[in-house]
Amino acid sequence: MAENSLFAVLMRSRWWISFAICAAVVLVSLALFPKDISPFAALGAFPFFVVGCIAFYKQMSAPSPAQMEEIQQVIAAQSWADFSTQLQTAWQAEGYDVQRLNLPGADLLLTRNGQTSVVSARRWKAATHGVEPLRELQAAQAKQQADLAIYVALQPLGDNASSWAAQNQVVVLNGKSMATLIAKNRKKR
Repeated sequence: MAENSLFAVLMRSRWWISFAICAAVVLVSLALFPKDISPFAALGAFPFFVVGCIAFYKQMSAPSPAQMEEIQQVIAAQSWADFSTQLQTAWQAEGYDVQRLNLPGADLLLTRNGQTSVVSARRWKAATHGVEPLRELQAAQAKQQADLAIYVALQPLGDNASSWAAQNQVVVLNGKSMATLIAKNRKKR
């Protein structure tokens, strides 16, 4: 699987690990190969250097854990009108066409590149999430003939709801994912 390839793992790891591997490959190449070949062998470190640069950029531009926690606290304190407007703005910044829905189980319809998604976000700060709102979302997905169903929940879903969402391919946007989406939108402004 691509998400478990060496470079994919390095992209998720701290940036300096890629640079350390790069340095090790260069040092080993210089130590083990003849002087006329060692510079070419050292070029094998270049992909690690590139991955390190990309990981550095992503990690330096990502919000800190404290910022993520702050955004989640702000989200939890917002009214539905403010939260839905913030979600709509964030998804529009990501290139989605966002339409508000007034359906049981669905609040927003996202469209991008010919793919549609229905979003249930009204219960974002509920303390517990059961299976019933997920079933309503799935019914709205069928009614809208959407490709994807997204359930927004600041608190983790219960075990039954979580397993039901996984079995029925409902994407759960948790607090950390919401904070990341909103933080990206804040940086674009």
